[in-house]
Amino acid sequence: MPSQFFGLSIASSGIRAANAALNTTANNIANTHTDGYSRQQVTQEAASPLRLFTTYGCAGAGVDTIAIERVRDQFYDLRFRNNNSTLGEYDIKKYYTDTIQQYLDDDGDTGFATIFDEFLSTLQSVTTSSSIRDAKAAFIASAQKLAEYFNTTAGNLQALQKDINEEIKLRVERINSITSEIATLNKQINVVEMTGTIANQLRDKRDLLLDELSEIVDVETKEYPITDPYNPERETGGTRFIVSIAGNQPIVDGGEYHKLECRSRADNEKINQSDADGLYDIFWDNGNDFNLNNASMGGALKGLVAMRDGNNNKAFGGLVQKVTKGAEGTEVTVEVTRDFLKNLNKCNLSDTGGSITIRNTVYYYKDWKYNEDGTFTFIMDDAKCDTVVTAAAASGKWEVEVGTDINYQGIPYYLSQMNEFVRAFASKVNEIFTSGFDKYGNAGAMFFTARKPVAGSSILDSQYKYEDFLDADQYYELTAFNIEINDALVKDPDLLGTKSEKDIGVEQFGQITELITAMQDKTKFNFRNATAKEFLQTLLSDVALNTRNAKDFYDTYYGIAVTIENQRMSISSVDEDEEAVNMVKFQNSFTLSSKMIQTLTEIYDRLILETGV
Repeated sequence: MPSQFFGLSIASSGIRAANAALNTTANNIANTHTDGYSRQQVTQEAASPLRLFTTYGCAGAGVDTIAIERVRDQFYDLRFRNNNSTLGEYDIKKYYTDTIQQYLDDDGDTGFATIFDEFLSTLQSVTTSSSIRDAKAAFIASAQKLAEYFNTTAGNLQALQKDINEEIKLRVERINSITSEIATLNKQINVVEMTGTIANQLRDKRDLLLDELSEIVDVETKEYPITDPYNPERETGGTRFIVSIAGNQPIVDGGEYHKLECRSRADNEKINQSDADGLYDIFWDNGNDFNLNNASMGGALKGLVAMRDGNNNKAFGGLVQKVTKGAEGTEVTVEVTRDFLKNLNKCNLSDTGGSITIRNTVYYYKDWKYNEDGTFTFIMDDAKCDTVVTAAAASGKWEVEVGTDINYQGIPYYLSQMNEFVRAFASKVNEIFTSGFDKYGNAGAMFFTARKPVAGSSILDSQYKYEDFLDADQYYELTAFNIEINDALVKDPDLLGTKSEKDIGVEQFGQITELITAMQDKTKFNFRNATAKEFLQTLLSDVALNTRNAKDFYDTYYGIAVTIENQRMSISSVDEDEEAVNMVKFQNSFTLSSKMIQTLTEIYDRLILETGV
C-alpha cells in the first residue's frame, strides 16, 4: 500500500518537472541569437508505478525528468557540411579565376591587342622605309613592349600563385586550431557525460567548429560509445569521437589530434618550370605526406590547390627505357607516353631539379636533357635519394611521373600556355630574321632571346645566343618571364635581317613581308588554331569559361546551403513564439502541481487534526 502522503510525492515530481521545463525554456529564450545554439527540450516519462496487490492494479508514481537534450538532426548536419565543402571550393575558384581574368583582360590601352597592333603597325612601317634606321628602331621598341607585357603578366600570375600559397598555409593553421579545440571539447564532453549529464553547450561548440572546418576541407565524423573493458555490455557514458578530413584521413580521435605542417619546397624540389619559389607541401606531424591531391578532398583547400597547382591534366608521364651510370649520377632514360611532351615548347619540367616518382617510389633528379628521339634522360641526385634506381626498372618498364595530373586550369596551366606561345612565336620570328640579311650584307641577327640566369655567386649577364636554341632543348629556356630583345639589335637596328638576299639593295624587305604574312596566316603560324594576334583570346576564353562555371556552381551550392540551413534551423533554432507558448504551458503545469500540493495538504491536515490518522 502506498503511503497516505504519496500524493504529495506525485505532485512534487510534477513541480520539479515543470520547473526543469521552465528553466530550459528560459535558457532557450536567452540564447535566441547565440551562434550555434541548439534549442533544448526536457525529456520526461511517467515514473515507475507502484505495484499494488489489489483489484485495481498499479498506482502511478508521478513523472521523472530523464534529460535535457538538444533538438538537432544529424542528417541535416551531414548535408550542410557536405554542401559547405563544395561551396567553399567554388568560392575560392570564383574569386581567383576572376582575378586571373582581370590580369589578362585587355583594357584597350595597355592590353595585349593594343601592344600587338602596335607591333604589327611598326612592322608594316618598315616595309615603306626599310632603309631608315628610325623605322626599324620603332619596330624593335614595340617588340620590347610586347616582351615586357609577357614579363609583367607572367610575374603577376606568379605573384598570385604566391598569394594562394600563403592562403593555403593560413588555412592549414586554422585546421590545426580547430582540430585542437575539437580534441579538447571531446575530453570535456566525456568528463561531463560520464556523470550522466548531457553536455549540450559543449556539443554545440563542437558542431559549430565542424561547420567551420567543413568550409575549409571535407569532413567526416563518427561517434562510438565507450564501454567498460571489464564488462563490454556496460556503457560508461563517454564516447569516442573521430574526425576525418580530405578523403577520410583521420585527424582527431577522441582527445588526441594530429597537426599538419607546411614545408617550403627547395629550389631543387620544384614541380613546374614556372612555379614560384617556396611553394608549400603539407605533411602530418609524424612526417607522412598529407595527400593534397586526393580526389575525394573538398573545401576551400581543394580550390586553393587546384588554382595553385592545376595543370589541366598535363603532368609528365612515361616508362623507364634504360638505366645507366653516368659521371654525375645514375641516368634514367624515360620514354614519354604523352605526345605533347615530344614538343619541348609544351614541356613544363623544372629546370632546377625536383622529385620524380618511379613505380610509386619518390626519387630526386638534379638535371635532365631531352633526346631528339622523344625520350628524356634524368640525372638522378643519388645522394638525396633513399635508394638508387637499378637496371630492374628498365627491364620492368616501370611507370614514371613528375608532378600530379590535376584536372583544372590553374596558374601552372596559364603560365605554361604563355610559355608555349612565346617559344613558338620567338622561334618563328628568329627563323625569319636569321635567314635574312641586314643592312651590311651579313646574316640577320637573332630577334628574340632571353637573359641567362644567375648561377651561384657569379653573375652571368649575357643573353642566349641563337646557337643555344638549336640543340635538342631548343627554346625551352625561353619563357614568358625572361623573353626579351637581342641587345645587339637595340644598339644597332640596322642588324635586323630585313633583306631576303644578301646582295639586294637596302630597300628590299622580303623578310618583313614574310613575317607579316606569318602573323596573319594560320597555315604559317598558329597557336591553338588561332593567329598570333588572337593568342590572348584563346586564354581569355579558358579563364572566362572557368570563371563562369565557378560562379554558376557557387550560386547553385549557395542556394542549396540556404535551403539546408533553413531546414536545419527549423528544427534546431529557437522560435520565440513557440517558447512563449511553452512558457505559458509549463507555468500552468507548475501552478496546477502547486495547487495539488496545497489541496493535499489541506486534506492531510483535516485527517490528522480531526481523525487522528
